[in-house]
Amino acid sequence: MRTLMRAGAFVAVASAALLTAPCAHASARGDNGDVKIHKSATDEYDQRNEPHVCSFYLDAFNFDGRQQVDWHIEAWAPTAATKGETVKSGAVTLDADGHGRTADMTLPDGHYKLFWNFDGEKGAAKHKVFWTQCESSGGGGTTPSGSPSASASASASASPSGTVGASASPSSSSGAGASVPASASPSAQGGSGDLAETGSGAPVGLLSGAAAVLVAAGGGLVLWRRRAARG
Repeated sequence: MRTLMRAGAFVAVASAALLTAPCAHASARGDNGDVKIHKSATDEYDQRNEPHVCSFYLDAFNFDGRQQVDWHIEAWAPTAATKGETVKSGAVTLDADGHGRTADMTLPDGHYKLFWNFDGEKGAAKHKVFWTQCESSGGGGTTPSGSPSASASASASASPSGTVGASASPSSSSGAGASVPASASPSAQGGSGDLAETGSGAPVGLLSGAAAVLVAAGGGLVLWRRRAARG
């Protein structure tokens, strides 16, 4: 009987410990969150990190509710005149879900490192390295990578119109040239007269297929004759 009572008491204590463990873990403040670098135009609930920015803000996720955060940004190699020099700092209080963001900010073009310290941290501060590079004319949340692509797309869209204008001028000068199809222009320039390029004459694909069928039939006939001779 005593053995059963001791076993029952042990089970009761173990059960109580298991039930209270999650509550203790939930109340403990820890290093469970992360901070991201975001372009100014990026939604604050987007959890990706963007290490190449112009105008930007700091965005925190999954920390404990209502945590107090102190952060600072240091100039970093290879662009820093003095590595480790603090160039910007601030503080933020996270919401009940452990989420929060700073205001938008800018820094001179270069390489930087963010240090994110918060109440209850057990390890080192959270940190992120990132680059800032803005267009010479300045620009909100865009990075310089967008500017070459935009100019390239603009030049690409302009080039077809220029080509049409150039091809239209000869046709306007001569009435007969207007009826010449565009596919005839490569043969006129190259002078090769290939049927596949000009599109005139017999279809090359059909002739090639018919030739392949004839070759296969001839080979089969030769094999049949050899087998008949051996038999």
